[in-house]
Amino acid sequence: MKTCVIIGGGIIGLSTAYYLKKEGCEVTVIDQTNMDGAIGGASYVNAGYLTPSHIISLAAPGIITKGIKYMFDSTSPFYMKPRLDLDFLKWTWYFKKSATKSKVKKGIPVLKEINVLSRGLYEEILNSNDLGSFQLEKKGLLMLYKSDEVGEAEVKTAKIVQDLGLESAFLNAQELKALEPKVSSDVKGAVHYLCDYHTSPNQIMERMKSYLKNRGVVFKKNETVVDFSVKEGKVTEVISDKNVYIADEVILSSGSWSSKLAKKLNLKLPLEGGKGYRINVEEETGINYPAILMEKKVAVTPMEGFTRFAGTMELSGINHSINKKRVVAIAKASEQYYEGLSISQSNIDNALCGLRPVSPDGLPYIGKTSGLRNLTIGTGHAMMGWSLGPATGKLVSEIIVNKKTSMDISAFSPQRKF
Repeated sequence: MKTCVIIGGGIIGLSTAYYLKKEGCEVTVIDQTNMDGAIGGASYVNAGYLTPSHIISLAAPGIITKGIKYMFDSTSPFYMKPRLDLDFLKWTWYFKKSATKSKVKKGIPVLKEINVLSRGLYEEILNSNDLGSFQLEKKGLLMLYKSDEVGEAEVKTAKIVQDLGLESAFLNAQELKALEPKVSSDVKGAVHYLCDYHTSPNQIMERMKSYLKNRGVVFKKNETVVDFSVKEGKVTEVISDKNVYIADEVILSSGSWSSKLAKKLNLKLPLEGGKGYRINVEEETGINYPAILMEKKVAVTPMEGFTRFAGTMELSGINHSINKKRVVAIAKASEQYYEGLSISQSNIDNALCGLRPVSPDGLPYIGKTSGLRNLTIGTGHAMMGWSLGPATGKLVSEIIVNKKTSMDISAFSPQRKF
């Protein structure tokens, strides 16, 4: 029986613990927070999407130009805060090198494959009844657009998605209105990705933690890993601010903090924390379908007991400070796409944020490194962490118990060059 220490208690860490327990491993999860969704964190504040349709990585051609343009507008959907930080400058350079048509095209099939794998694993978890019943709705995802230019661009993406065997439909204004009556009259249409599902993240996270605790997984909360001991190509100790842990296998899945910890192991793992915000509205909104408001890059999700409005990609360093202007921008944008929608000041004031670990090419890091034979990395999922949680956990567990992985993971190598 292998003993495993997982650094990070988000959806990646919990999913890894879930599958390692299935393989008979002893598991300890160390997390620097109290693992309470009420205080935020990317695994709790995300839009809850399972998105096989999201085949275009964040590092898309033209995004750097947009980033420079948006740099002077702190309320823009994609905001890069200027700062003299060597790691950030290196990451920006790698990001620019990755934002080419050929590299994006190369990533499309693997992003599709891992998303479909993960969607199926969410279904398996639900059908297993391990977590009891939880929201897993198959209503698809609406990409709402107000301008012909934006609509035409999304139609092109949808046709690529269809060529990969994933189902989507094109809705004009009348068809959209029949499906989602609350949509504003100036929304011209939508691409409906029928291949996508949606969930309520807090619900799944809490039930996953409860399930794992009942099966002997040890959780160390409010505990920060500060260093490691390494001997003869192996991590011999995981050192926190409170304890020292010895394990057969170590899994690094601490999200946006993974890069800092990798440095302690003399590993280069380029990552930036991409901050996103969420507003929960418990009042009835009349919104029935999850949607992305294309021009504003805002995600809307009807969850269990509330509607979530989420968005922005803010690269401003590792912090949880909330920029109220950005939260207000999400609220105002949402009100422009739905008739009669009014998001109260109290809901805006209760907004939370989370940091998504963004790799330079938008692909996750999943796998081992050549120098440390008992270290496995699972992080860097950018805006798809929730969608890819179970797949990453499954793949990491297969690596650790020496099983053939469910898919080819070479594109996700933590040591790939940018």
